[in-house]
Amino acid sequence: MKISNQKALFNIDEGVTYMNCANMSPNLKSVYEAGIAAMSKRDAPWLIRTQDWFEPAEELKSLFAKIINAESKSIALVPSASYGIAVAKNNIHLDTSQEIVVLDQQYPSNVYAWRELSKETGAKIITVKKQNGQSWTEAVLENINQRTGLVTIPNCHWTNGGLVDLELIGAKTKEIGAKFVIDASQSLGALPIDINRIKPDFLVTVGYKWLLGPYGLAYLYADEKYHDAGEPIEYTWLNKNGSEDFTKLVDYTDAYKPGASRFDAGGYPSFINIQMAKAALTQILNWGVENIQETISDLTMQISRLANERSFNIADENHAGHLIGLKFNEEKIKEISARFARNNIYISFRGESMRIAPHLFNDSEDIHRLFEYL
Repeated sequence: MKISNQKALFNIDEGVTYMNCANMSPNLKSVYEAGIAAMSKRDAPWLIRTQDWFEPAEELKSLFAKIINAESKSIALVPSASYGIAVAKNNIHLDTSQEIVVLDQQYPSNVYAWRELSKETGAKIITVKKQNGQSWTEAVLENINQRTGLVTIPNCHWTNGGLVDLELIGAKTKEIGAKFVIDASQSLGALPIDINRIKPDFLVTVGYKWLLGPYGLAYLYADEKYHDAGEPIEYTWLNKNGSEDFTKLVDYTDAYKPGASRFDAGGYPSFINIQMAKAALTQILNWGVENIQETISDLTMQISRLANERSFNIADENHAGHLIGLKFNEEKIKEISARFARNNIYISFRGESMRIAPHLFNDSEDIHRLFEYL
C-alpha cells in the first residue's frame, strides 16, 4: 500500500530538496520532540529512576526486533555499525584454508575488521566484482565455495543501491557451513528484512539513516548460538546479571544477562538517544516497511525513467527500490555538486555515482526539480 506524502511530519525547510537519506535522515518532528523531552528530563537527574536505566532500552529492542521479525532477546544496542562488526569479528573463527567474501567497494566499516581477521588467521579476502550484465547476487554466489568461511555483505551497495538477495546468499552459506554477516545500514527501515528467512550469524545497522533515528545509536542482531558463549568486546557492568540492583554492583559476577545483552555497549541506556530512536521506530512500524519500500520505489522508478529519457547512465539497473545511482565522471560530479549546492538540492556523490536516496517526504516535484538542474 502506497503512503501519501509525509513531509509535514519532518523538519525540512521550505525550498529544500533533500534526497539524501542514505547519508542521514532529517528528523521526524516526533523524534525531535522526544529528544527535547528527554533532554528536559536529563536536566533533573534526581527524577531518573533505576528502571529508567534499563526499561526504555528493552522497549527499543522490542521495536527493532519487530522490524526484522526477530526476538528482542537477540538484539543488542551498540554505538555504530563498526562496533557491531567488531563484535561479529570477535566471535568468528577462521583458519588459513578459508576465505572471506566481500563486495568490491564495500563500505569500509564492513571491511577493515575483516582485514584484521585476515591478518590474524591467514584467511584470504575474496573481493567480488560484477561482470557486465551480472547482478551482485549472481557474482557473490559464484564466489561461494567449500573454502568460504565467511560471507559479509550489505543488502544493497552503498554507492548506488545495487541489490543483493540475502535469502539466496544465506541459503548458500548455510549449505556449506560458512558464517554470514550483514551490514544493513543502507536498507533496514526502507527494505523488508526477515531474519527467519535469512538466518545470518550477525546483522548490524546504524540507526540514523533509513531507521530515522539519532546519530550514535546502532543495532546488533546475534543468532541464538552466540547468546550463551559469545564474547563481547568490552566488559560493562550494565550487561552483567543483577546489574539492576545498584546496591550490589560490587558483588562482582562473571554471569551475563540472557540473550544478546552480553553484547550491549557500555553506556547503552543513553537517555536521550533511546527516546528519539523509540519515536523513530514507532513511526516506521506504523507506516510498515513494505509500504515504505513500495512508496519510495515509485519515486526511484520516476528517476530511472527520466534518466533514461535523457540518456544518463544508471549505475546499477538491479537496484533496491529506495536507492538509485547515476554514473558521471569526476569532472561532471564536481560541476553538478556545485550547481545543486547553489540551489538547495541535496544528494550524495559516492565513487562514480550520484546517489539519490528519497523518502516519504519527497514527491514528483522534487524529482523534476533535481532533473531541471541536472
